[in-house]
Amino acid sequence: MAEERSVLTASRVPALRVAVRNGAPVRPDGRFVLYWCIAARRPSSNFALERAVEWAAELARPLVVLEPLRAGYAWASDRLHRFVLQGMADTQARLASKPVLYRPYVERAVDEGRGLLAALARDACVVVTDDFPCSFLPRMVAAAAERLPVRLEAVDGNGLLPMRATAQVFPTAYAFRRFLQKELAPHLRVFPRADPFARRALPRLAKLPAEVERRWPAPDAKLLAGEAAALAALPIDHAVGPAPFAGGATAARATLAGFVRDRLARYADERAHPDLDASSGLSPWLHFGHVSIHEVFAEVAKREQWKLDQLGASVGGRRVGFWRMSAAAESFLDECVTWRELGLNFCSKRDDYADFEALPDWAKATLRSHSGDPRPRTYSLAQLAGARTHDELWNAAQRELATTGRLQNYLRMLWGKRVLEWSEAPEQAFATLIELNNRFAVDGRDPNSYSGIAWVFGRYDRPWAPQRPIFGAIRYMSSANTARKLELARYLVRFGPLDAS
Repeated sequence: MAEERSVLTASRVPALRVAVRNGAPVRPDGRFVLYWCIAARRPSSNFALERAVEWAAELARPLVVLEPLRAGYAWASDRLHRFVLQGMADTQARLASKPVLYRPYVERAVDEGRGLLAALARDACVVVTDDFPCSFLPRMVAAAAERLPVRLEAVDGNGLLPMRATAQVFPTAYAFRRFLQKELAPHLRVFPRADPFARRALPRLAKLPAEVERRWPAPDAKLLAGEAAALAALPIDHAVGPAPFAGGATAARATLAGFVRDRLARYADERAHPDLDASSGLSPWLHFGHVSIHEVFAEVAKREQWKLDQLGASVGGRRVGFWRMSAAAESFLDECVTWRELGLNFCSKRDDYADFEALPDWAKATLRSHSGDPRPRTYSLAQLAGARTHDELWNAAQRELATTGRLQNYLRMLWGKRVLEWSEAPEQAFATLIELNNRFAVDGRDPNSYSGIAWVFGRYDRPWAPQRPIFGAIRYMSSANTARKLELARYLVRFGPLDAS
């Protein structure tokens, strides 16, 4: 019987997005289908959830969605926890009317949730999870695959292009863009369903097994709301406070709608200028899966009155002309598709994505050849984290990151270049940037985070002449030049010194 159910009779989810992680069977006599939601934390436009619904419908079994939140992950803080918790509360409300048992779970102590997945899997027909190539999630899924007695499928909903559609690591955005322009069109024909439960009459499970309910109780309303007192009781970093924006699919959709309505038309010309606020601001919700790139693309296409048959042929890797949309939309899509999925490409193909040694050979060679160059200044990690340098533009960028969990797109590049200049060795600078970014940024620990930091050190770039002290052939940026290029007077006031008055 298990052999007969090794594949679904019919699935809308593209096969290239589904990876079977173990050799255990599907068990049609299990009590329910389990979706272990760890990255695509949203109730709509979610290929993994859609796949789980398909299994439940085919096997005529209830669906259980388990969305856990660990306490012991690296850089766990009030900021990251509250954002995820708000998403859980949002998902719980949105799934209340659907034929599914949704169970959020929040660890109150490190490793308190150990055994929960295994306990549910003992009663499951099949387990579906998210395929995310970064942070601790790949290791966690691999460990679970070895232990689970039932088939584990990991579903990739990260990009418009499935990660397994590429067989190589692309060295530049130009090379990746050329590939996208040749290969992407077929993948734009199948988007995840806005409502994975539409026209599905699934049986419902009233409650989880009593042992599970007793040992791993659901979080209360105060914790799901991310209230300060509830967060204070958790073993996480309380020095990094919550971000001034909410997590969850509702907040994500509101941010997306506001961007498309009010800022998209200005994006190409104004996104670099901090004072003009033309960026999308979507990266925190994309990182935690509260919104999908398919939803983002669909909203832009709707605004542009765009149809798939308008898609151009390959334009040789050029940044404009492929989508046949407005210049603003093409500029935005180059960032959120080409550059974002370039990071997914690297992290899905290389386990060392977070290591200095993964930089291009030419970049490592030029940086190391200048590692003995005198530094005009050096700063400790604590000084950098506290925005205590001589450079007020850099300090403002760091204050934005530390207080809001965001960092303006153009200033992020300068922010990284200056840390390289102020560090005793390039390897130290690399580690410092990862620490600062992942500690403070809501969109930290993401493929785009690691690719953006690596860009500072030469990845996806080329050697530049003439060579400079410390940087060698690495592209150089200065605060003075940046200040001359950008409109940032209001930005410097907003994120100026706390005693500026």
